[in-house]
Amino acid sequence: MTELCFHCSHEQFPPSRLLDLAVRAEDAGFDGIHSADHLAPWRPDGHSGYAWAFLGAAMARTRVPFGVVTAPGQRYHPVVHAQRIATLGEMFPGRLTVALGSGQAINEHVTGESWPAKPARNARLAQCADLIRRMLAGETVESPELRVHDGRIWSRPDVPPRLFAAAITPGTAREVAAWAEGLITVGSDPRVVGEVVAAFREGGGEGKPVHLQVHVSWADDEETARTQALEQWASNALPPELAESLPTPEALVEAAAHSDPQQVLASLVVSADLDQHVARLAELLELGFERLAIHQVGPDQERFVERWGRDVLPRLRS
Repeated sequence: MTELCFHCSHEQFPPSRLLDLAVRAEDAGFDGIHSADHLAPWRPDGHSGYAWAFLGAAMARTRVPFGVVTAPGQRYHPVVHAQRIATLGEMFPGRLTVALGSGQAINEHVTGESWPAKPARNARLAQCADLIRRMLAGETVESPELRVHDGRIWSRPDVPPRLFAAAITPGTAREVAAWAEGLITVGSDPRVVGEVVAAFREGGGEGKPVHLQVHVSWADDEETARTQALEQWASNALPPELAESLPTPEALVEAAAHSDPQQVLASLVVSADLDQHVARLAELLELGFERLAIHQVGPDQERFVERWGRDVLPRLRS
C-alpha cells in the first residue's frame, strides 16, 4: 500500500511550527513526513529552517518514516553530507530516505562559485552520490575534483538509508536511473508525471521504488483555494531551467509575476471540494508510487492535517 505522507514546507513556515505539524500529522494518520532542504525560501516573506536539525528533532518525537530532498556538491561538501545521513540513519534505523538532486541557484549561489549548467550539475550529482554511498558502506574515498581527501565516516548505521534521485523532467529521470535506488518527482498531472516515471524505468529504474510530491491548495471555498495557490505557489509554474537558475526569492517572485494564472492553477490540485482532490490523487496513485507526499500550499496547515487525516486518507487507502 502507498504511504500517504505530509509535506513539511520549510520554504513557507518556521521550523518550530513544522515540528508541531509533524507530530500532529502522525497523530492524524499520515504515514510519514517529507521535506526539502533549502537555504532560501521561494518568497521573501517565507522561511527556511535548517532541514537536518528539524529531521533530528522531528524523528525523535515520532515513529513514522521521513524523506528529504537535498543537493550535494556545492553548498554541502559530500563528506559532510554523508556524515549527517549516517548519523540520522544510525539513530533512527530504517526511517530515512534521502533524495539527492542537482540543486537550485537560490540555495547554492551563496558559496560564490559559478552556477554550473545542468549537464555539469548532473555529472557532479552522480559523483557525489557514488562517494556518499561508498562512505556509508564504510569505505575511505578520494576525489580531487570534489575536494575529498581520506573521506571516511566512523558512526554508521548497519543498513544505510536509501539514496534516491530527485528529477522533474524525463531527461533527468532517465539519466539518474543508472545510480539511484529510487526516484522522487513532483507533479499533479498524471500524464506528465507518468512520462517522468516511464523515463526513469526505461533508463534502468525498472523495479525501483518511485515517490511523488504533489502540491494541493484546499480551503473552505473555491476563491480562497485559488487565491492562496496564486499567492504562495506561482513560482511552481516556471520552467525548471528558469526556476533552477534564479538566485534570490525576489528574482523568483519577479519571474512568477509574469506567469499565466491559469498555468499556475494547472500546476496544482486546486479545489475546496475534497472529492476532486481524492479523484486526482487516486489517479496519480495508479502510476504505482511507493510514497505520496502531499503539500498543502495554503497557510492553514493544522486544519488541513486534521481534516485530511479524517476525511481524505481513509478514502485513498480504500
